[in-house]
Amino acid sequence: MGRAYEVRKKDIQKTGAAKAKLYSMYAREIYDVAKKGGADPNSNATLKRLIDRAKKEQVPADIINRAIDKVNSGVDENYDRVSYEVFGPAGSTVIVECLTDNVNRSISDVKAVLNKCKCKIGVQGSVSFNYDHLCIIGVKGVNEEEVMDAIIEAGLDIEDIETEDDMVVIYGSPKDSHALKEAIEKIKPNIEFEIDEIAMLPKDKIALSGEDLELFNRLITMLDDVDDANHIYHNVNL
Repeated sequence: MGRAYEVRKKDIQKTGAAKAKLYSMYAREIYDVAKKGGADPNSNATLKRLIDRAKKEQVPADIINRAIDKVNSGVDENYDRVSYEVFGPAGSTVIVECLTDNVNRSISDVKAVLNKCKCKIGVQGSVSFNYDHLCIIGVKGVNEEEVMDAIIEAGLDIEDIETEDDMVVIYGSPKDSHALKEAIEKIKPNIEFEIDEIAMLPKDKIALSGEDLELFNRLITMLDDVDDANHIYHNVNL
């Protein structure tokens, strides 16, 4: 128990360039998910989760609606989801997930960052085997026992559950994300999900200090600036 999920929040007070990247990231992802699974959030649970997350990060409604309208109007854009596994300083590891319309550009941009930070890219599976692919759901206004009873009644399995700062956080299989939320909504209708993510969580974390920590922070900052990078996971306690 006690996975201590760290919510990765975008700072909306960042520069205009950072906001532009955030908006572009959501526009592409919403379009891609709507194109593949349907443009109606009521019948596309992945799209609904993505739109809810975008709203929490204060992405303008116009950007969300335009992305969906592109699908409804028949605009044909193609994006690939690719991930890069990275060995950072002093035993640190990073997984960079990209949504891109140009894979060659993505790998070139990521490798440029790694060269500047004296890090190297690994083959598929060389880093990810030390991570768990999980859905993470966080709610307030209910207690851990209530949530656990609801999950058991629904016949669902989970990986972990914990309470942190009055929030109950559940970790489960990504395929059970929608069912887990439905189970919780049965005990408290219209409850707001503070966390609703699917992520790669490290099985173990490490601590860095001194020059290693400085280099790692530089690596993450530069990777975050890569246009095609939309999710970055790592195993470092920050």
